[in-house]
Amino acid sequence: MDKLQFLNDLAKKLCDTLPQGFQTLKKDTEKNIHAVLQTAFTKLDLVTREEFDTQTKVLARSRKKIEQMEAKITELEKIIEEKHAR
Repeated sequence: MDKLQFLNDLAKKLCDTLPQGFQTLKKDTEKNIHAVLQTAFTKLDLVTREEFDTQTKVLARSRKKIEQMEAKITELEKIIEEKHAR
């Protein structure tokens, strides 16, 4: 779900909780709530779930690569030690 859709859904849900007498003001209220929420969320500098999941995958691949490199370094260090021990 993208940020705009999330804000639209949240604004609609908030407006749906208004008492029946306020339903005539629903559209204006929904627009105002949407604007306020968008401003607030922009200040929070939030990322979407999709962006978070993408970065999690990148981090997992990076960790795997680092572990492989560490293993290779350890292997090379052992080879160097063996050569110096002779």
